[in-house]
Amino acid sequence: MTSPALDPESPSLAEDFTPTFYIGHHESNRSLPVTDFVLRQAQDVGYDMVTSPITSPHFHSRVLTLVSAYFSDFSQADPTTSNLSPAPIIPPLDPVDTPLTPSDTLSQIIAHSSPWIDLCSPDPLIANISRQVLNIEIAYASFCGVGHIIIPGPRIYSSGTKENNGLIQYARAIQEALSIGSYLQMAIQIPMYGQEEAKDMTGDLMPFARQQDATTPKPLGNKSIDLFETWDAWNFIRSVCKYNSRLSIALGIPRQLPIESLQSRWFAEPLRLLSFTPSAFLKNKGGHPVLGKSHQSLLSRYMRLKQAPWLLLMDVGPIPGLDGPSQLTTTATSFPPAAAVEDVSRSVSASPTPAESADPMSKGSQKLKPKSKDPVAYLVYMRHLQRTQPPRTILEKFGSGYQDYLQAPLQPLTDNLESVTYEVFEKDPVKYDWYERAIAVALSEWTQQGRPTSSSTGAVVVAVAGSGRGPLVTRALRASQTTGVAIEVWAVEKNPNAYVLLQRHNEEDWGRVVNVVKSDMRAWKGPLTGREGNTTAPPSYGKVDIIVSELLGSFADNELSPECLDGVQHVLAPEFGISIPSSYTAHLTPILASRLHADISHRAMTDLTATETPYVVMLHAIDYLATSVPDRPCIQQAWEFVHPLPPATLAIAEARRSGGVSGGGGGSMAGGDGANEHNTRYSRLSFVCKDRGVVNGIAGYFEAVLYDGGDAGKVELSTRPDTIDAKSKDMISWFPIFFPLKKPLYFPDDSELEISIWRQTDDRKVWYEWLVEVFVMVDPEKRMRLGMSEVGSSRKVGCLM
Repeated sequence: MTSPALDPESPSLAEDFTPTFYIGHHESNRSLPVTDFVLRQAQDVGYDMVTSPITSPHFHSRVLTLVSAYFSDFSQADPTTSNLSPAPIIPPLDPVDTPLTPSDTLSQIIAHSSPWIDLCSPDPLIANISRQVLNIEIAYASFCGVGHIIIPGPRIYSSGTKENNGLIQYARAIQEALSIGSYLQMAIQIPMYGQEEAKDMTGDLMPFARQQDATTPKPLGNKSIDLFETWDAWNFIRSVCKYNSRLSIALGIPRQLPIESLQSRWFAEPLRLLSFTPSAFLKNKGGHPVLGKSHQSLLSRYMRLKQAPWLLLMDVGPIPGLDGPSQLTTTATSFPPAAAVEDVSRSVSASPTPAESADPMSKGSQKLKPKSKDPVAYLVYMRHLQRTQPPRTILEKFGSGYQDYLQAPLQPLTDNLESVTYEVFEKDPVKYDWYERAIAVALSEWTQQGRPTSSSTGAVVVAVAGSGRGPLVTRALRASQTTGVAIEVWAVEKNPNAYVLLQRHNEEDWGRVVNVVKSDMRAWKGPLTGREGNTTAPPSYGKVDIIVSELLGSFADNELSPECLDGVQHVLAPEFGISIPSSYTAHLTPILASRLHADISHRAMTDLTATETPYVVMLHAIDYLATSVPDRPCIQQAWEFVHPLPPATLAIAEARRSGGVSGGGGGSMAGGDGANEHNTRYSRLSFVCKDRGVVNGIAGYFEAVLYDGGDAGKVELSTRPDTIDAKSKDMISWFPIFFPLKKPLYFPDDSELEISIWRQTDDRKVWYEWLVEVFVMVDPEKRMRLGMSEVGSSRKVGCLM
């Protein structure tokens, strides 16, 4: 049996498609209210949505007047009592204070909260006023029925200095806003790295602060920047907000993209919007705005997310047609001329460094800013990119809708699967092609080496243990035809419903050459022989030359393949018997998976085992945290199982099971007799992490050797992302396994993560336990443990034997 790669009750498989770009228009100083007419004009030129401020300049003026009056009274107050003066309260909104009103068109509007407030201010008054403004805007937008709102990010991203508590204040304000707008989807506007471009905002509250030094962003100049600082700030904010599913990111895409590891980090986060300013674009030979190759690749990658982000063009010019029909244009919805979208020429000046790009005053940043006279040139180009997206891979097509979709592993020994589940497994031709190759190589070697067979006719006896609907039986028959080696086939299946279908296949497809047996493979006594019409003689049973099984799970052994093959090994020919697969190994790596953590945390409200269940999941929006270094790759092997086992090992297990070995506790786990002790495992692995991050869990993969034919070649399977293409490209049968942590575990730059994992058994079930620790080096010979996770244990949901 294969791993439950896809649940038949999950979303249906989707056909191939071109990702849809939902593109919005944003003006930092939008002068007109977003009326029905404005929306129609925006849609006519090709925009899908428009941003709108929640409050008007009139409200801005009212707040400034209130602040100024307070400071005027403050300066005249008694110094001994001035600090006790309460902050002023902003009066409720008037109609002139907001352009929004409840309407059907709000579904096409993204609200934008005021950028002139300063939630991070060290001045308690400014911080208080800013929170009031945000809360008023959130409450009114929620009342109107707005679905999505963009909140400008914190004015400062570092929380590492003693003097600054601004980020804490900001996170607390967002937590409160989420409780006020209980249905609003909120996106925090954050740059990929560095400080956001400073905007000249009249009436900005930051200069009013009486303690400016602590939070005023300093010009970066040529000073190197902390690339992960903005991600760190985001992680702090969403942690305070307990991974709220309504909180996401509006990510600013810079002109100079950061290192790949940071791009991958943001890919693993809940991206709602990608925002592009004119400075993110280059000019081609014709003077038209285009994105560089690296930006195009980034966009294609991010648009492959299960929930693709929207795109926001910021300050690229006004919407055409608002001042008169003569400005109307339809170029954004037609095919642009080639000159408008051709790649940027090599003669374009080099992109600025990250520090230059982050510094709005740098010469490199200023001189490369393109200016286009066409008011929809940027939109035309983005629509061109939409039409020219690369096709999806085979795995993307097959797994569409299943990305980051959590599924509990199957219990194949206790549950009888439905036909549709088998059908999904059988859609993978690669796996069955490889099994057929392995059987063919084994049959060829058997005859070449002149090995004796277990049948009286000289045919090689092949048993498919756990036949399901029979795909491996069909492949074994094909391998026999291809090699010309005669085989005697036995199909063993415990599922009574699948047993009916196997008999039908035998009648209609296999020419009645297959011996179909309804039995748990562990209870099967072997091929029935020796009666030859004498029904009174006691039955006798022969041996099997080759046992073929597909019992592997997402972690290789998580569906009890070791226990099942142990149980059927007694029918295998002792000297030359072959098991396909002959061995398999489990592999793991730590990952950041914020979406999965949020999903599991939500499930945990009603399911006490949610945080202790190893899930089968098509990992997609994740970040691999480990860095490959000599002797410590980013994905490492935990353990291995080999078949067939030495007879002595099985003899000891049987003696323990029958009470022939006296013992105290019955093995490592109390309550058993230790018969399955040889299938327990333990591994402790160390991973190097160069960049700071958060561990949400452990990703598990497997590799299997179906058959090692020596000179004839080794037939292998792999689900490891770094070896699957070399060993079993385009194989789609198994999704990875995910061992979740109950709480996210943060670690700093240049850390080591130690993962301890156990495969446990009490002879009635098998389960896993796992633990993650964080270490840093304090000197060349000493490490310090900074933190550790709780021990995860799937004992309550373990696989029953």
